[in-house]
Amino acid sequence: MKGAHQPQNAFPAWLITALRWILSLAVLALLVHFFPLTTLRSAIVKIPPARFVIVVFLYLCAHAIGILKWRMIVNAAGADLDLVTSAQCYFGGLFGTLFLPSIVGGDVVRLAVGLRKSPHPAAVLAGNLADRFLDGAAQTGLVIVGLILLPGSLPSVIGFSASKSVILLGVLILVLGITTYFIYRATGGRTLWKLRRRIVKLRHAIRSVKRRPLVLVAGWLVGTAIQFTFLILTALLAISCGLTLPLRVWLFTWPLAKLAAVLPLTQGGIGVREAALVALLAPFGAPGSLVLAAGLVWEGVIIVGGLISGGIALALRKSQIGSNKVSE
Repeated sequence: MKGAHQPQNAFPAWLITALRWILSLAVLALLVHFFPLTTLRSAIVKIPPARFVIVVFLYLCAHAIGILKWRMIVNAAGADLDLVTSAQCYFGGLFGTLFLPSIVGGDVVRLAVGLRKSPHPAAVLAGNLADRFLDGAAQTGLVIVGLILLPGSLPSVIGFSASKSVILLGVLILVLGITTYFIYRATGGRTLWKLRRRIVKLRHAIRSVKRRPLVLVAGWLVGTAIQFTFLILTALLAISCGLTLPLRVWLFTWPLAKLAAVLPLTQGGIGVREAALVALLAPFGAPGSLVLAAGLVWEGVIIVGGLISGGIALALRKSQIGSNKVSE
């Protein structure tokens, strides 16, 4: 019988995406319910449209540097991708984040293009895993820096002592490890390991990355600079909304909110990121309505940036097809 071997509980991909969008909107609606809509609106309209456009431009510029970082890492594993193909993979991944679960969902698109274009697919897989690990390490590093700078503020804000700060750091590392495990399982960890068994050269590709420690350190530093740029852009949008907080507070809370958005619960982490940011900044006296307003505007930056990235990826793909036809 046709389809007899198909799983009975399989859902169409579009239905899963629709459900995650519904959950994202539900979380946002719940947040808006607890804060006056007029306050949110008045805070958002304080941001000049020109400033929003500039932030989107800087957001894309930071990701342009991210392309160079990603290409450096995957090529260190032996992927042998050119710059145009790397840009197509990377921008396609940013666009895919809008339609795939959590903020790492775009990796599916990035890998789909890279595995097809590279003469060494195993190297693309190994390099992408290394790049994702470096991004997580960069965000964790920012949290640690913020935690180191915060002890002077923590006792007066939430009653933390130095020893409790150390305990909190340990808990954060534990939560990060557990989160990473569930992300690995949710994004097809078993499939990746099956793929590892099938692709003989994957182990060699992973070892190739490990043999390039300077590349890994450079990738981590560049990743930290990119994440810090996003943090600064978010803080600038918050200032435009009327929310001014010390940089050390943003260093501690912003990466944690982004790490929370990695959980594959909503579409692209929408709603989870804003809820986490509101909860994390509340002990520091930040008005929830202003935090939510800044978070919504930053979400707009991500969505607009993702749509532009999709257009760029499509243009690059068409240009490659055209150049191939000419060469033939």
